Amino acid sequence: MISAQSWSDAQLLWDFQQMHHELRPCSVGIGLGSHDLGVADVTADLYNRGLFPLIVFTGATSRTTEARMPRGEAEHYQERALDLGVPASAILVEPNARNTGENIRFSRELLAERGVDASSVLLVSKPYEERRAYATTRKLWPDVEVISASAPMTLSEYVESIQDPRLVLDMLVGAQQRLLIYPGQGFMISQEVPDAVAAAYARLCAEGFTSRIVPSR
Repeated sequence: MISAQSWSDAQLLWDFQQMHHELRPCSVGIGLGSHDLGVADVTADLYNRGLFPLIVFTGATSRTTEARMPRGEAEHYQERALDLGVPASAILVEPNARNTGENIRFSRELLAERGVDASSVLLVSKPYEERRAYATTRKLWPDVEVISASAPMTLSEYVESIQDPRLVLDMLVGAQQRLLIYPGQGFMISQEVPDAVAAAYARLCAEGFTSRIVPSR
């Protein structure tokens, strides 16, 4: 049973992770691999709306995706996008990345190999990882304009779609932890975290929503 306080704290983290960027046309859309096929749906929708002419789907597998996406996250994302009307000629697949940093580095390298001059990227991620994706890209690809996007969903709608409330809260805590520790490890830019968000994160950790945190160095 998840307490009302934990849900309130999760909402604070959810709201903080949203970047609320204004969507506008970009050189390329990058769909960041994960357990959530909704990322592919949003990427395909944005392509079909004319926001970018080319998609990179990036991602191998992880412990949360190996069962449901055995061919790799990027491959399953591509299949979904094809079903949604995106032509194969508009999709590049990067099948090796196993974390957000590799998603960005490997996508950048793939675009360079294909001779694509990307001055702007529209990152599509899970709703609670918009900020992490943005901060990572700003660190690893500082000369490109970055816009973050995700499915326009509330926390309760997202939990309903995933059907695993504890997993969602664990993932929220994991995403927040990375915002706190990864800048010091050189993985992303530093961003100011409001005191209320830091306190909510600490309470959720104390309540045991910690299965997706990484060991601090």
